[in-house]
Parts: sequence; C-alpha cells; structure tokens
Amino acid sequence: MACRSTELVIDCADPQRLGEFWCEVLGYVELGWDGDDLEIGPPGAGFGGPLPTLVLSRSSDPKRGKPPLHLDVSPTDRDQDAELERLFAAGARTADVGQTGTESWHVLADPEGNEFCLLRRRVEPVETDGPAAVG
Repeated sequence: MACRSTELVIDCADPQRLGEFWCEVLGYVELGWDGDDLEIGPPGAGFGGPLPTLVLSRSSDPKRGKPPLHLDVSPTDRDQDAELERLFAAGARTADVGQTGTESWHVLADPEGNEFCLLRRRVEPVETDGPAAVG
C-alpha cells in the first residue's frame, strides 16, 4: 500500500481572499468551511478525488523565511504568456527568489506572498466529474 496526497494546507491571514485567488487559478470551487479553515477543490470531486484539495487555514503567525514547499502550476488551455497575464489579473505578482531570468518558469506570489511557479509546458486538464468521496 502507498499513501496519496489528498490535501495541502496553507496557513494564511484571509482564507476567503486566498480561496478566491486559488479557485480562479486552479478552477477549483469552495467545498466548505470547518471553523476558520476553508477547503477548496476540483468541482464534482472534493476530498479524495483525483487532485488534492487545498485547506486555507487562518493563522496570525507571520511567515518566517522561505517556505520548504511551494506549488508549481502549468497552463492547460493557453500558452505560458497568456496564462501569466491571467494570473496577474487574478492577483498574482512577480516574486524574486534569485532567479537569473533565463529560467523557463515564472516565480510568482499569491495575494499573501506565498510563492509558486508557473511552468512553461502545457498539460491536459484532469477530469473531475466523479462523485465526491465521503470522509
């Protein structure tokens, strides 16, 4: 047996705002609230589906240094330049982590400064029309 990644948890000051951003970026929908935590995920799939959900967990602890984990995203229906413009319109901004400028990816930050990368290579979208798993 092996484990499968089912959710990623991101500490944040404003789960609603960050949820709106990541829903726009990933095509996710709001799945529900558990106290101050917002879970978002693929429409029609939810927790346990083919893609991990994101749990945006309210935290007042300030970010300390470079996080040990970040997300990479890839365009599914447009080229990298068009997707970069879409992400900027959604609220992303450029982040400097010491890149040279010759990389094939763009380093960005979400509205709360969490870094993520937009890769060049397009990928096929994952179908998520199956039933949601019950926890």
